[in-house]
Amino acid sequence: MTSGLWELVLQGIWVTIQLLVLSTLLATAVSFAVGMARTHRLRIVRFLAGLYTEVFRGTSALVMIFWVFFVLPPAFGWQLVPLWAGTLALGLTYGAYGSEIVRGALNAVDPAQREGGIALSFTPWQRMRLILLPQAVPEMIPPFCNLLIELLKGTALVSIMGMGDLAFSGNLVRLALQESAEIYTYILLIYFVIAFLLTRMMRGLEKKLKAGVGKAPQRKARTPEPAVVEGVR
Repeated sequence: MTSGLWELVLQGIWVTIQLLVLSTLLATAVSFAVGMARTHRLRIVRFLAGLYTEVFRGTSALVMIFWVFFVLPPAFGWQLVPLWAGTLALGLTYGAYGSEIVRGALNAVDPAQREGGIALSFTPWQRMRLILLPQAVPEMIPPFCNLLIELLKGTALVSIMGMGDLAFSGNLVRLALQESAEIYTYILLIYFVIAFLLTRMMRGLEKKLKAGVGKAPQRKARTPEPAVVEGVR
């Protein structure tokens, strides 16, 4: 490929990374807010959080992008740029999946820990902040890693809005070269490299968090073999 086409691909990579970071931040905030609401003592709070989760898990991310970009402007009289429309649609959609990860991890904490917080007269927020989250967050990292990779692949959907992400840029290069095999092989490799780096980063974060709560895997000490004395059986 020529330098001009490579520059187009690099611009697409930058747009994809921007979209990934912004939608990840939104999805993380939504995941924790809705996930903690799913464990709230008030039924109405649990109902509203569950309703949000079911609605956004039960709809297509592709249709949600269409809805945010094409339906919201006439309804509310304002237009989102493609980057913010994609961030909103992907963040809300994947945040619904993440909320179930948060809810499950919080419910998996030993009930005795909750009872200990109550015995110490902690408020619900203090129990959440000081007892539940420090133990639950390390257990959330592996499923969150999978969700982050899915979000990375989901960023390709924004190309339907004409947004110049990696997938859209690759398609423009394909049209310019009239060759599909070369450019799409490069695109696959780029997505793989980004996903691999994200996986390594999340694994490092998991080890750090688990070490902070004493859950880091310990190496087994090798048991010395008994000495063999000649003539003794």
